[in-house]
Amino acid sequence: MTLNERPENNSGIQICPSTGDDFSTVLNEGALGFLHALCTEFSASVDELLMRRIARQAQYDEGSFPNFLTETEHVRNSDWTVAPIPSDLLDRRVEITGPVDRKMVINALNSDANVYMADFEDSSSPTWSVMMNGQVNLRDAVAGTIEFTNKNGKIYSLNNQTATLFVRPRGWHLKERHILFQGLPAPAGLVDFGLFFYHNALKLIEKGQGPYFYLPKMESHLEARLWNNVFKFSQSFMNIDQGSIRATVLIETIPAAFEMDEILWELREHSAGLNCGRWDYIFSFIKCFRNHPEFILPDRAEVGMSAHFLNAYSQLLVQTCHRRGVHAMGGMAAQIPIKNDEVANQAAFDKVHADKEREARNGHDGTWVAHPGLIPVAKDIFDELMPADNQIFRGQEDIAITQGDLLKVPDGKITVQGLIANVSAALHYTEQWISGLGCVPLNNLMEDAATAEISRTQVWQWLHHEAVEFEDGTAVTEELFLSVLDNELASVKESLGSNFKTRRFAEAAGLIKGIIVSDNLADFLTLEAYNLIAN
Repeated sequence: MTLNERPENNSGIQICPSTGDDFSTVLNEGALGFLHALCTEFSASVDELLMRRIARQAQYDEGSFPNFLTETEHVRNSDWTVAPIPSDLLDRRVEITGPVDRKMVINALNSDANVYMADFEDSSSPTWSVMMNGQVNLRDAVAGTIEFTNKNGKIYSLNNQTATLFVRPRGWHLKERHILFQGLPAPAGLVDFGLFFYHNALKLIEKGQGPYFYLPKMESHLEARLWNNVFKFSQSFMNIDQGSIRATVLIETIPAAFEMDEILWELREHSAGLNCGRWDYIFSFIKCFRNHPEFILPDRAEVGMSAHFLNAYSQLLVQTCHRRGVHAMGGMAAQIPIKNDEVANQAAFDKVHADKEREARNGHDGTWVAHPGLIPVAKDIFDELMPADNQIFRGQEDIAITQGDLLKVPDGKITVQGLIANVSAALHYTEQWISGLGCVPLNNLMEDAATAEISRTQVWQWLHHEAVEFEDGTAVTEELFLSVLDNELASVKESLGSNFKTRRFAEAAGLIKGIIVSDNLADFLTLEAYNLIAN
């Protein structure tokens, strides 16, 4: 059904395509009425904040770099804490993240992780069916009725004891083209939050839990203030006690790193802490300083958490959260178990062990994994180094992180192998994303959109600063990039044979080529690729 064939419903929200039988229970009149109320109250504010992002980036392009805000110095220097942590959120030592397909939801909730973050954002491709089925799956999970039967007849259902559920809606910059408000695509974050909250908040509270969220891609405390206003409005709308909602903010942009105290202050009634969204943080580093050759990063493989600017960001996050009485969550371990290669598998697990030990010793109160096979590794480390529910009592007041610490460019090599790896990752992930998959195993890592974002922005950065040369003196040119892309595409075509025609690598390659040779760096790959997704 086309847009013009679908009349606006009584709620003032227009659905395109038709809701259909499968989604009518989550897109009922009550839910659409709530979405209409959210969009009426907040969609204009979303657009205003996105315009502020553009203005701020223009300042960075001109050489005015981010720093701690003078106008909010009183917030950073005064003593205050967020609201007391709910009892079911005191221990979050291991959290597993993943998309919202039915089997994943069941397995993640049944895992030994303390928390499952159900992700409508970077590990999900925003097709209509993925987004709406995700809402159905989470509604059934909260109700305790969710089941899944695989093709061999095996039935999956929930255990009596499950992980605590968090939900990550899409970021402020994304729109949902299938749900229109006043004729325009609705803010996707409001859609994802609104549908989950409307259908599940009361049930979660009745179970002694609450509607808990992860908030992605924010760039300022004003964006956190908007989320806080959304929370207050929604709780009032549903006649739920203020403070029932709790949210952990992913610090995954450079501007947000300078406003951690302010973000916690804005969300102090509803805060569940901050998280090191480190892969997107590297992407943001490249994007913010795209005009400046002195900020060129080395090969992606060399930019780990031991790099000064990343370690400083981790330490500042821990210091800030603990001073305010709330969790400081560590970042993602993307490794997955490697079957049939014991040596490679052990090497991968050793990397996870070292990473999680660093986080625990830095003072983090928990960490992320992408695969259930890594839960025991992470949990053993935090059990040993953090015997209590958390280590918020570790204040770390002796650490003084400066602007220079957060902006220090790491040393490292730029290599042809790094270029090839970036082009390959961007191509393979983009092909999967536009085909409807947002969480993809690549080179023994469970990758999401952040991988492709780092890869394509790094190639753009190398290409558009002519001074960049590889170790052997070879310049990073457009011709070299196109040659690497052509070779990668040819390799895929050869490996897939006749199946190549059923895949979307040619479209993905065209998109990657266009955004990398463009004079202007695209803000988000997912925005550029949105019109290519399956539905």
